[in-house]
Amino acid sequence: MDYNNWKHRAIEVEPSLRIAYIDCPSQTKRPERGVILLIHGFPQTSYQFRHVIGPFSRAGYRVLVPDYRGAGGSSKPVTGFTKAIMARDLVRLLTALEIHEPVHVIGHDIGGMIAFAMAAKHPSRVASVNWGECPLPGTSVHTEDRTTHAVQQFHFIFHSVPDLPLALVAGRERIYLSHFFQKLAYNTAAIKEEDLDHYVRCYEQPGAMRCAFEVYRAFEQDAKECEEWISSYGKLSLPALCMSGDQSRHLDDAAKMFAEVHQRGTYEVVAIPESGHYIAEENPEMFVAEALRFIETATVG
Repeated sequence: MDYNNWKHRAIEVEPSLRIAYIDCPSQTKRPERGVILLIHGFPQTSYQFRHVIGPFSRAGYRVLVPDYRGAGGSSKPVTGFTKAIMARDLVRLLTALEIHEPVHVIGHDIGGMIAFAMAAKHPSRVASVNWGECPLPGTSVHTEDRTTHAVQQFHFIFHSVPDLPLALVAGRERIYLSHFFQKLAYNTAAIKEEDLDHYVRCYEQPGAMRCAFEVYRAFEQDAKECEEWISSYGKLSLPALCMSGDQSRHLDDAAKMFAEVHQRGTYEVVAIPESGHYIAEENPEMFVAEALRFIETATVG
């Protein structure tokens, strides 16, 4: 089924905040096996999961794919970009859709940070969590990316500067977004011109780049909240998976990062072959296979 043929909707999850989402039902005749919630990253939208929605639904799952606040078809608010607030948005989306059972959460990049916040602060809504390809604020890996690896991760600092990034990128969104896909993808052919066109149209919308920068500007608060949460409540104990591209720089630090925030024995790290940062687009077959293997193991466990 084509991306444009899935059920695209938007719903108000709080006054003046609309969350756009794709809702794809299970495509099997057997009883639904559960709900998979997919959370995108930057510079992407729900569109990044276009290759995996169908396979997940054919495996018997209902698949829910939102645009987080500020991105895609969702509202472009002025505030509210800590990952805890963005996670709360998605919990409210589940409630609005009358999904009350725990869901399997898969987050990539910024979506990985949101997925972790959702698992930490709303554990009753999460059956398993699969997050990666991001240095989680509040971990030593994130600190190193802002210092030791600052050239590679220049945008962490650049996006946090008030006003200037927006002034420099406005009207040059295609040049700017292309940089990330060319730099971070291993299979660069996976992001075709029409895919880049889609992302550029999304981030050319009024307010979209401003919101994207606010997501990064909130990292310091995110770090503080994560550190306080782990100090108060301890490491997460629910089943967790990190999927990282085998050609991605994030793979090297994934196990170290997970050990800081997940209890020993509750998580695993998997390298997706022939993939850089954008694993759901570069190698969707293995993305689906490893995600389903983990979900089915977590469900049995």
